[in-house]
Amino acid sequence: AINSAVAQALEEQINAELYSSYLYLTFADYYEDRGLKGFANWYMIQVKEEADHALAIRRYLLDNDYKPTMGHAKPDKVFENDLEPLEAGLAHEEYVTSLIHHCYEVAHEVRDIRAMQMLDWFVKEQGEEEANARDMVTNMKLFGSDPKGLFDLDREYQARVYTAQTALPMRPAA
Repeated sequence: AINSAVAQALEEQINAELYSSYLYLTFADYYEDRGLKGFANWYMIQVKEEADHALAIRRYLLDNDYKPTMGHAKPDKVFENDLEPLEAGLAHEEYVTSLIHHCYEVAHEVRDIRAMQMLDWFVKEQGEEEANARDMVTNMKLFGSDPKGLFDLDREYQARVYTAQTALPMRPAA
């Protein structure tokens, strides 16, 4: 059976991933309302990816005979300009990284090698998530104040396509 501290940390992570999904949906709605469909597209893909992360951890817990409980807070962010959601996204990804590291530390403390191995994927993924979020902030600061630059960024983000994350540490549901 899975260690209770590891299970609790992973259950909290599921809820953090679901919150991330919901938070990014509010970002997509903000950009949709602004007519920035590319930015909205970027965040709609994030919504799906965060839900995938939650489901992967859920599957891991279920496979280890632990039934997780879901529930998360409602995002309450209000944005004044196009940069604010991007900055909030970067701060949030940095926070999620700290949560993943906490899960890893808990698993390491009790020598849960299987959980640590599963979390390795998430550690790597968070590095990519932070880099993408940082790039979006930088690009908005550099080009977002110019209408042509904002248009070009929006077009670039509109080209992003959701790809199921096949490397996720998740076996198919039985």
